[in-house]
Amino acid sequence: MMSGPNARILIVEDEEPLSLLLRYNLETEGYEVETVTRGDDADTRLRESTPDLVVLDWMLPGLSGIELCRRLRTRPETKSMPIIMLTARGEESERVRGLSTGADDYVTKPFSVPELVARIRALLRRSRPERLADILTLGEIELDRVKKRVSRGGRDVDLGPTEFRLLEFLMERPGRVFTREQLLDGVWGSEVYIDERTVDVHVGRLRKALNRGRDGDPIRTVRGSGYSIDDRFGKAS
Repeated sequence: MMSGPNARILIVEDEEPLSLLLRYNLETEGYEVETVTRGDDADTRLRESTPDLVVLDWMLPGLSGIELCRRLRTRPETKSMPIIMLTARGEESERVRGLSTGADDYVTKPFSVPELVARIRALLRRSRPERLADILTLGEIELDRVKKRVSRGGRDVDLGPTEFRLLEFLMERPGRVFTREQLLDGVWGSEVYIDERTVDVHVGRLRKALNRGRDGDPIRTVRGSGYSIDDRFGKAS
């Protein structure tokens, strides 16, 4: 079995018991989950950062789910982001209206949580197949999640478990810059207290293992921000 999908999911739902239930079940599956209770707060949050998928309730305080969905589809950064609408309305006309504003899927309350999780998995597989791929590749670097092996240009790269997880985390999201704090959360887990400088040590070890001789460095240090893996690495300029 491959490691957790690590996709980021935003749940926009004002019924707290349902929101907590979804969060618990999705985190158990290995997803990173954030919850918001108001439509206008979700709109603000989504302008700051784009998750991999949004679970969006139809009726919300501040801004309706249907209006938020419409707005998200007009912005380039969220135009193709998967959206699942939750609603208590089962009428066919409302379902059509939900899908016509740009939702990818539609679940009527009350619903089965395992069914919703399965739909989320299916949507993510279609939209971001690299999240669920057994093998990640970037240029000549190949990471095999099943065998827990990394190679570069056919040469085996010997990594410790933390460096492997760090590389996997970065390769899932090429080009995206992560702060040390985000890397700590994503790689070590938010419940573990580790100094942010520890990230620098492990990035250094990862670089040393990956880069031999005149090899180019795929990891970018972004001054004042953090680290990213270069999405143009290995591609002809």
